[in-house]
Amino acid sequence: MDAKEKFFAHIEEGYTTQGDYITMGAAMLNEETLTNAFVKIPLKTLNRHGLIAGATGTGKTKTLQVMAENLSAKGIPVLCMDLKGDLSGLAQPSPGHPKIDERHAKIGLPFTASGFPVEILSLSEQGGVRLRATVSEFGPTLLSRILDLSVTQEGIVAVIFKYCDDNHYPLLDLKDFKKVLQYATNEGKQEFSENYGRISTSSTGTILRKVIELEQQGADLFFGEKSFEVDDLTRIDDQGRGYINIIRLTDIQDRPKLFSTFMLSLLAEIYDTFPEQGDSGRPELVLFIDEAHLLFKEASKALLNQIESIVKLIRSKGIGLYFVTQNPTDVPDAVLAQLGLKIQHALRAFTAKDRKAIKLTAQNYPISEYYDTTEVLTSLGTGEALISALDEKGRPTPLAATMVRAPMSRMDVLTDSELKSLIDHSKLVDKYNETIDRESAYEMLNEKIDRAEKLAEKESASSPSKSATRTSSRRASTRQNPVIKVLTSATFIRGVMGVLKKVMR
Repeated sequence: MDAKEKFFAHIEEGYTTQGDYITMGAAMLNEETLTNAFVKIPLKTLNRHGLIAGATGTGKTKTLQVMAENLSAKGIPVLCMDLKGDLSGLAQPSPGHPKIDERHAKIGLPFTASGFPVEILSLSEQGGVRLRATVSEFGPTLLSRILDLSVTQEGIVAVIFKYCDDNHYPLLDLKDFKKVLQYATNEGKQEFSENYGRISTSSTGTILRKVIELEQQGADLFFGEKSFEVDDLTRIDDQGRGYINIIRLTDIQDRPKLFSTFMLSLLAEIYDTFPEQGDSGRPELVLFIDEAHLLFKEASKALLNQIESIVKLIRSKGIGLYFVTQNPTDVPDAVLAQLGLKIQHALRAFTAKDRKAIKLTAQNYPISEYYDTTEVLTSLGTGEALISALDEKGRPTPLAATMVRAPMSRMDVLTDSELKSLIDHSKLVDKYNETIDRESAYEMLNEKIDRAEKLAEKESASSPSKSATRTSSRRASTRQNPVIKVLTSATFIRGVMGVLKKVMR
């Protein structure tokens, strides 16, 4: 048996699977593709998460497209973050090309052009199904970590949520949260002090500034109703194919805070909603997070810890997370260690730092007698990748330089008219695109303040006309009625902070 035959047997044995799987392509040796030496990924291990990495132009997005197509064909729903606008073509079949036919002949797979069921989602005012969540759904802990608050400030946020729960004030959007925060240190200072303890104005000021920073990145569009139900991500079409849900994020690339806020909210909601799956043999939902470095960029330590915890726990719910980025070093080590599938496209060594990064990347892969991993990483062509997966028993498969199959769908974006038609025919647009602004904490507190002010005016008007008596009566009334005392002190505060309050509202 020569070296090629030995390697073929090595790949065939290492990628043998008893259950269902997706085929990524064929293994390569010495830059030659070995026809029918298929590199397979068992569906059973796809909830063990993964990484798709590589330099710009090496084929990361097309690999994501291939995986999304094959998962959909197996009846597994997919959620893709589309920051570059490259993925909408999944809805239309590939027009085909002689180079695609040539590639598939080398791999040993027939090529069939096909479009897939696609749902376009949006965080902003772009077309698509609107994604929203309420402040209450975030909860005090998650909101505090997103805002990167201190322990003391996190305690204040918890008190705000507790106050709203006790008084049945819905916290729906950031306007509601800001109003309660202002009320706690102005008109309602005494009420909070008596029932929940004193709240520092300097701490609430800091929290308020961080909320405004989040608003400036567009979070005011995300917080509100109607809340998106994550069960709608798991739809199957009438042909038994899983929906590929594409979130258009082309307009928030420069707003990492909003991106990480949304992603953490989504992962937390999925974790809370989905039941424990056990050993079902296939995932319930697979998420692809393109430009994954934005999720970790500028993230606080507390936020990173939250992400790491969710990555560790969410796989028990049958959820697979796949991070797509240029370099594995973009992903924290604690998260990287949880990723069972690694698909590494070519890396380019332009500087000494790049060469050092490539050596570190090579160490993430199993040792192979057939490859010098560091050398292969710099010599892979477009649409070729080093793949290391997990077999059905959770063991690493042999390292394989792989010629990746071509996408069955269009490798280009939809036209404006095609995109509009897709959105117009969506069954979810009518469900989620109506903006609901029902009475919540903002309106309720404003009414409460108005009632208190009218009561104070009424009591003032009914007092005796003599100045001394009026002064004495007002003082006595203030001691007897805490509400009037709060309003009296608040008058000065509102005068000083009038401009600020006008902005906040």
